[in-house]
Amino acid sequence: MLVYLHVKNLALIDEEEILFAPGLNILSGETGAGKSIILGALSLALGGNVPKEILRDETKDGLVEATFTITDDEERKLLTDMDISFDDEVILSRKITENRSTAKINGEMVPADKLKTVGKYFIDIYGQSEHQTLSDKRKHLMMLDEYGSSEIASIKEEVGKLYTEYSKLSKEYEEAREGSKNRDRDIEFLRFEIDEIEKANVKLGEDDEIEEEYNRMSNAEKIVISCNEAYNNVGSGVIDGVERAIRSLRSIEQYDERLSQYISMIEDADSILSDFNRDISSYITEMEFDDAAFNELETRLNLLNTLKQKYGPTLEDVLDTLETNKKKLEQLEDYDCYLEKLKEELINAEDSLITECDKLTEVRKKYSYDLLPKVRKSLESLNFLDVEFDMYFTRLEKPTANGIDEAEFIISTNPGEPMKPLKNIASGGEMSRIMLALKTVLATADLIDTMIFDEIDAGISGRTAQALSEELSVVAKGKQVICITHLPQVAAMADKHFLIEKNVVGTKTISSINEMSEDSRVEELSRMLSGSEVTDAVRTNAKELLLYAKEYKLKVI
Repeated sequence: MLVYLHVKNLALIDEEEILFAPGLNILSGETGAGKSIILGALSLALGGNVPKEILRDETKDGLVEATFTITDDEERKLLTDMDISFDDEVILSRKITENRSTAKINGEMVPADKLKTVGKYFIDIYGQSEHQTLSDKRKHLMMLDEYGSSEIASIKEEVGKLYTEYSKLSKEYEEAREGSKNRDRDIEFLRFEIDEIEKANVKLGEDDEIEEEYNRMSNAEKIVISCNEAYNNVGSGVIDGVERAIRSLRSIEQYDERLSQYISMIEDADSILSDFNRDISSYITEMEFDDAAFNELETRLNLLNTLKQKYGPTLEDVLDTLETNKKKLEQLEDYDCYLEKLKEELINAEDSLITECDKLTEVRKKYSYDLLPKVRKSLESLNFLDVEFDMYFTRLEKPTANGIDEAEFIISTNPGEPMKPLKNIASGGEMSRIMLALKTVLATADLIDTMIFDEIDAGISGRTAQALSEELSVVAKGKQVICITHLPQVAAMADKHFLIEKNVVGTKTISSINEMSEDSRVEELSRMLSGSEVTDAVRTNAKELLLYAKEYKLKVI
């Protein structure tokens, strides 16, 4: 529930704080006083777009804060799932500067989109033009799905999954049918590629081994020259010198035991040098260049590199291509069987999808049978006499991700008239009342605590206005309702009534909002009733409206 709204330096508002209450909260005032600014500010706190020139004073920051109380465990779970820290309330705020805006939830900076995600669980705003959405029959099915979401949502999710699978198979089947036109050419091409790879007799890792050997043979002459140089340097005097050193040390070994260690070390060096000369001599002999072997190696390496360029970039990819092509060839060589298998899979997927769509249709109709009588009753409360309200279902030719249904609300507002689509029969004022009836019924099926109505009384007067006020009062017994209105009948039903005024302070125009006392409510209702001159008779009428409202609210408790 919305309990507090703080607005600073936005449009005509310098700084205002509003403490909302449970029940019906009414905002009234002269046209242009700034009532829409309050909803605009709240929209900013809920992640809405920041209008240009919204700042009252561009040298200062703008701010809007909306505080909501947590009322049930489901709201706590939703906030926990979104990783939001909270106690018993959530504060959504938006700080606005000349160049940017900053969004926060309970003091922690978040993207503006997260404000929208959180806000939609707390508040539902119905604007002046929203009734126009009733002209779009696609919205009708969305409303029904919203009403039955506890059961419909999971079925729609399953329909979506099955539709994705069906679409994938359908595309594969159509591509396969199209591919059959080039079947002979594709078979010939696949056979060529398979034959090319198989003839190469590729072995994993051989390209690295061959490249290493190729580099060795390519540099054979340089290797031999350097090895000969090393052999000669070691053999020309180094080994003889080591042997002379050993003989010298042995001649004095008897005089100091420590000399034995040095003799052992130099004998090891002598052994290593002798082994080195012998082994490198053998290596030089083996390095005799073989033109035929080198050409063969070069040819093999070129072949492997060509295969990697065509099917690679690695030999593993080349072998994977071989297996893939074999499977494709198998499909093409037995294409009729392949197509038949795909067709069977597609038919089974379509059958599963349609079965789930039929289930969705059945559940939708079940909830429509529950929804429609409630809407009719609500419409009757809104002064639709002898109204008939129904929902007409039609079946699409093909299933979609949203099922196989089209549905449209139909209505008859006069006895004896056939029921017709809303857009063909309802006026603007009637559309507002129909939307209100739908909203109030749908509100009972969701967790949203707060409903906001922005001048839903457009085109309404007289007895219908009284009926509208009574319906709002009933709704406000179970939900918090915030309503901007020009109707005195609606304003009289307020549990808390705020007056929005526009005044000139110095050289500036400022909008202010204040909660009204009983006496000030009489004056405001009188203004709303008379439109110009307020007489004692008008004040008496205003007092009668307030008295009737009190008595009515006592009856519906």
